[in-house]
Amino acid sequence: MSRRTFLGSALAASALAGVVPAAARAASPPGDVVGKITVGYQGWFAAPGDGSPINAWWHWSDNWGRPPSPSNTAITAWPDMGDYARGYPTAYGNLGDGRPATLFSSYDQQTVDTHFRWMRENGCDTAALQRFNPFGGEGPTRDAMAAKVRSAAEANGRKFYLMYDVTNWLAMQSEIKTDWTTKMSAHTASPAYARQNGKPVVCIWGFGFNDDGRPFAPGPCQDVVDWFKARGCYVIGGVPTHWRTGTEDSRTGFAGVYRSFDMLSPWMVGRIGNVADTDRFHTDVNRPDQAECDARGIDYQPCVLPGDLPARHRAHGDFMWRQFYNMVRLGAQGIYISMFDEYNEGNQIAKTAETQASVPVGSGFLALDEDGTACSADYYLRLTGDGGRMLKGEIPLTPVRPTPPVIGGPPPVVDLARGKPTAQSGQTQGYGSANTVDGNPDTYWESTNNAFPQWVQVDLGTQVAPRRLELALPSSWGPRTQTLAVEGSQDGASFTPLVGAAGYSFAPGTAITLPGRGVRYLRLVFTANTGWPAGQLSVLRAFA
Repeated sequence: MSRRTFLGSALAASALAGVVPAAARAASPPGDVVGKITVGYQGWFAAPGDGSPINAWWHWSDNWGRPPSPSNTAITAWPDMGDYARGYPTAYGNLGDGRPATLFSSYDQQTVDTHFRWMRENGCDTAALQRFNPFGGEGPTRDAMAAKVRSAAEANGRKFYLMYDVTNWLAMQSEIKTDWTTKMSAHTASPAYARQNGKPVVCIWGFGFNDDGRPFAPGPCQDVVDWFKARGCYVIGGVPTHWRTGTEDSRTGFAGVYRSFDMLSPWMVGRIGNVADTDRFHTDVNRPDQAECDARGIDYQPCVLPGDLPARHRAHGDFMWRQFYNMVRLGAQGIYISMFDEYNEGNQIAKTAETQASVPVGSGFLALDEDGTACSADYYLRLTGDGGRMLKGEIPLTPVRPTPPVIGGPPPVVDLARGKPTAQSGQTQGYGSANTVDGNPDTYWESTNNAFPQWVQVDLGTQVAPRRLELALPSSWGPRTQTLAVEGSQDGASFTPLVGAAGYSFAPGTAITLPGRGVRYLRLVFTANTGWPAGQLSVLRAFA
């Protein structure tokens, strides 16, 4: 079972009432998870004829007994198959370029070796092998996958550890101990098994989530954490987003359980979908999380995700890079990538179809170029590599994504206005000028009504020579024409004209060419609007 989206409501940033911070201790030194990039690795795909005990289309199809097809699919994104030595025929039509539509099996050792080679080539230090309830029919296949991951990690100089997912595992309290004692602890003898503070790493994902799949009370969960720690393990908790406050996706009564882990890794999939969400969570959730962990001597490993491909979250890497930037400037002890091979939910960084030429015809799958920007199949692996270098201080902290979507392609185009300070002549209700540079096209500035002229401005931070403005309104709005002029300033007090007043059609966006004159402040002066008696703007982008 995949970790389906848990949607939160309003963010809660206050500390949990009644919880007194413990005395702080020093953060853990660098190890195999602290200071490192860890990727979640499902390793749960199979196909008939691959030799696996399950001998079925494991996680490719809804009905594992039938080959995957447009009407029988469990995935939302299509892998790039170029590096695999073997593919298994499906019931999809051919790819856009005429090749047959085949899929890999994780049970093939060459598949796991290929994945760990990609990790080595792109700076993914450690893999967290997902382990769901191994006492049912999937158990023998999962046991074999642990051995295959161990072999691949050893061959590629990567680390790995077991990440138990307790979803729907009702006998978890006793069986997880049996599984570790009789089977999985043997893998800690491998030089590739991850250690932190000299201890073998184990993660338990799912305690405290407020849903039917994880109905456990605090007592049994605390018992399991204590049991693993008593056996000398460094124990990570894959916990709800709102673990600190015990609200929304978290059950009550788990404050002690959460704070008994050595490291906390709150879940983020389904919580954010654009840059503005990322910044809001950084301020309201991640920052107080880090402070709480620092006060208690707990290591903090927030999630970074590439974005849900079918939901068009990715913004050709800008969404993921903003998360890297926010988590590194936060001072997080490590970063967990959600996930490496999650083709089911579309949050994979593993190689993915670049264009419709590599997607089955009629399947409805999007490719990495869905927003019009060409991206190589390995783009999100390379982006992860650069994020890891920034985490480790090998490249400077920067909000500007350094990774081109295609190797040898042009450098990233930088929006000079993104996130910069703004001001306005006036606003209606809560529709302030900061909404124009927050990266969210659905938030907007609206000036005081019936009071033209009105203006909105941005402080670019330093003198630059912008050549182009991109302006927009929310996509759900009807077309309208707004009359506006563009002015520039060095000091924010004395403005001179850059572009004279003219009518611009917003349907919902427009572009304005600038003379390239050096300015620090840009101001848009609105004098008319055919759709509403006010200046309105949801997007203000400036490019050199």
